[in-house]
Amino acid sequence: MKVNIQTKKIVVTGPESSGKTTLAKQLAEKLSAPWVPEYARDYLEKLNSPYQANDILNIGAAQMAQHSASYQQNPSYLICDTSFLVLKIWNEVKFINKQEWLEVQFLQDPVDLYLLCAPDIPWTYDPLRENPDDRQVLFDLYQQALQNSQKNYLIIKGTDPQLRLEEAAQAVKKLL
Repeated sequence: MKVNIQTKKIVVTGPESSGKTTLAKQLAEKLSAPWVPEYARDYLEKLNSPYQANDILNIGAAQMAQHSASYQQNPSYLICDTSFLVLKIWNEVKFINKQEWLEVQFLQDPVDLYLLCAPDIPWTYDPLRENPDDRQVLFDLYQQALQNSQKNYLIIKGTDPQLRLEEAAQAVKKLL
């Protein structure tokens, strides 16, 4: 992936229904930055069969292409509503399988800051969501992966979306 080294890549991540998309959209708007949506949602909505492990790899390749295309704008910030971390954890939990390609992509992804959303907001039903009861377990897996890989991250928590946004925006501005 060709990367503009001046662009700061921010990834909003965490378990399902933890406010990732809301925060990513709000943060992109606040910073006048491009927002890269989660490709998995589009992919799964168009899939006419249950997804398989191979689908996660396809999603990863398409997500990477979206991120790459967004760099062409030479923005100061690039706000991403997912990353290879999500795909890595999803694959490991759903298919009890480690995919070397996902692991390598996660480790090599040039992310300047991960905003890890805590699952402390109410669960919201969505037909694509699968884990209403183990959000804390998933959160712990995300945090462990970020710590083990020594990635730069901040936990975003609380039930007030405006306070979450302000905390995220302050952390991002510290990157400059």
